[in-house]
Amino acid sequence: MCENTNKNIYLPYLATVEEVIDETPDVRTLRLVFQDEQVRENFSFRAGQFAEYSAFGAGESTFCIASSPTRKGYIECCFRSVGRVTEELRRLEPGDTMGVRGPYGNSYPIEELFGKNLVFVAGGIALPPLRTLIWNCLDLRDKFGEITIVYGARTQADLVYKRELQEWEQRGDVRLVKTVDPGGNGPDWDGQVGFVPTILAETAPSADNTIALVCGPPVMIKFTLPVLEKLCFGDDQVYTTLENRMKCGLGKCGRCNVGNVYVCKDGPVFTAAQVKAMPMEF
Repeated sequence: MCENTNKNIYLPYLATVEEVIDETPDVRTLRLVFQDEQVRENFSFRAGQFAEYSAFGAGESTFCIASSPTRKGYIECCFRSVGRVTEELRRLEPGDTMGVRGPYGNSYPIEELFGKNLVFVAGGIALPPLRTLIWNCLDLRDKFGEITIVYGARTQADLVYKRELQEWEQRGDVRLVKTVDPGGNGPDWDGQVGFVPTILAETAPSADNTIALVCGPPVMIKFTLPVLEKLCFGDDQVYTTLENRMKCGLGKCGRCNVGNVYVCKDGPVFTAAQVKAMPMEF
């Protein structure tokens, strides 16, 4: 991890937008390169950590680092344009400058996953926090057993990383199950039709020696955890990531606390046991 030598803990690193990728009509990926050579060479992070991304004059927004730690020289973020900051970030073009502060938070315990089968479960815009781990694991493919990805969105158009979904689908060492909500499929749709928890119940691998990694809207997580429990996944076999209400990234603003937990400092990665212990407000 690159030590932030800035005296002001809120002062971001400067990064250049290297590439802009439109995932859906309202979701965009930015590939970023740090302008300071030392930062660029020394910056490191673990899958699951997040950063603060700033559009100068507009403020900061919190997103996961969506690229894999195994891919050096750049980082990526993926976001939906829903407010002032994200609208300004969306206006950035290749060559423009923005700010990045981080990395923050804990991470997936990837070394503890070695030798395990993995099932990734994601919904909609929540694929990016798992994409970092998916590519991390695929780049270390021989260290894991079977890998299954269950991913769904409201409609075909709402699926992010379409080019990567196609790549995963064509790999012989990954099983991809993609789905859209009823009514979200067009005549050319070749995947499942149904809500993610329902499709997971029908297609999940055995819980034996398997770890489930879940990310999605709170309602999806709410209905997915009981499905995994019914499939005999223990609470220690299920990890999820929460990003609700995170703002400062440092546990100082108190905006992301859930009971006595600060999502930005204690998370954003939690086991199912930890999530079940939280107040239902998450």
